[in-house]
Amino acid sequence: MKIFIASYFLIVSCLGYYLFQDKELKESIERGKVIYTDFCITCHLETGEGVEFTFPPLANSDYLMNNREASIKGVKYGQRGELIVNGVTYNNTMMPLGLEDEEIADVMNYVLNSWGNSGAKMVTVEEVNSISR
Repeated sequence: MKIFIASYFLIVSCLGYYLFQDKELKESIERGKVIYTDFCITCHLETGEGVEFTFPPLANSDYLMNNREASIKGVKYGQRGELIVNGVTYNNTMMPLGLEDEEIADVMNYVLNSWGNSGAKMVTVEEVNSISR
């Protein structure tokens, strides 16, 4: 009986945590969409396809999925130099956008969960804060 009760509480706790995080992620994605529209849409376009050889795509982006920390760092501090996205080489500059860590987490959650991308886990403010130059 004790095992049953312990198991029950463990399952309920895990389920509660999952549902809370799912709601938190959804709210972050909604805020991130607004930030994307204000700061990113000009170069990466409404559907995240970017401009070939100039601004890399965010849609179905192998770079984003395989380089999470570097992607966050690029949004936080800007990015310069070559990177390869979906087999195409890009060599341009993205200036720092002046976003707060929470805004960076939100926009990353939006991008990582849009246009065919599926982020494995939510980007948190703590994760963004831990990334330095």
